Amino acid sequence: MDHIYLYGMVMSTEAFLLKGNFPSADGYGEIKEKYHHIGGETGTAAAVLASLGCKLKIGGSHIGNNNREIIRGYFSDKNVDMSELADEDFDGIVDYVIIDKDTRTCFGEWEKHYGRKEPFYDPPSEEGIKNAVCCGIDPFFCCDRSVELCRKYNKPFATIDCNHDSVMNKYCAVNAISHQYLEGHYPDKSFEELFKLYTDNTDGLVIFTRGEKEVMYGRKGQPPKYFKPYSLDVVSTLGAGDSFKAGTIYALYNKMSDDDIVKYACAVAGIACTKFPIPKNPPLLSEVKALTEGE
Repeated sequence: MDHIYLYGMVMSTEAFLLKGNFPSADGYGEIKEKYHHIGGETGTAAAVLASLGCKLKIGGSHIGNNNREIIRGYFSDKNVDMSELADEDFDGIVDYVIIDKDTRTCFGEWEKHYGRKEPFYDPPSEEGIKNAVCCGIDPFFCCDRSVELCRKYNKPFATIDCNHDSVMNKYCAVNAISHQYLEGHYPDKSFEELFKLYTDNTDGLVIFTRGEKEVMYGRKGQPPKYFKPYSLDVVSTLGAGDSFKAGTIYALYNKMSDDDIVKYACAVAGIACTKFPIPKNPPLLSEVKALTEGE
């Protein structure tokens, strides 16, 4: 029982890093670099955690014809068990992302995949969760089953963007919610109002990531704490949230304090943003330690 179990979206991403700013409609943008690489919230988090030296088992999305070589090839020389990731004779889940220094704009075919009669994913593995130290669970599919298994075997899990009254938030050990999610789902509420809503509905650690602004975090019945993200030279924000999630999972695995969970996750995400693409050059444990211990 020494691995981390990850469940959720594993896909590939065609990423295009622009030389300048994102163009206006009918304009032109010069592509500086482009890659087709491992992606998805769980796929990217797995790439980061593997780089940090973790042993992983992954479940979730089916692998398809257009991303099979990329996904299986990427993890083939890493301490990652992919036996749960089923192959299927379909295109696979691929998204297309255009990035400049400050933004990343995604294009995909999610309606096509979620509209299928047969799911494009398998449910989480009971054995995978039972034998894990902790878990990282995406909130996109099989939420009830994932939480049920984590509770059955008393496994703490970290998650990301989900509603305050969701089963994921209720039973999580750590929930990191992006400002994009909060602003999109609760446009009429302040961060302070939302913080109380989220913390009132869980015994876990709630974290609001707010871009360059201070991270807001804390627990039920407590005033929020704040942590200023590290100031680094950003190359791309693609995968920043997934890397932050990876940082929370690593910290959960190592039983860190709330303050250190946030500090460590900020360091992992900050270093990830200095790379493009993240899977090609993911954060190293030595880099993270140098940043967190250099204060």
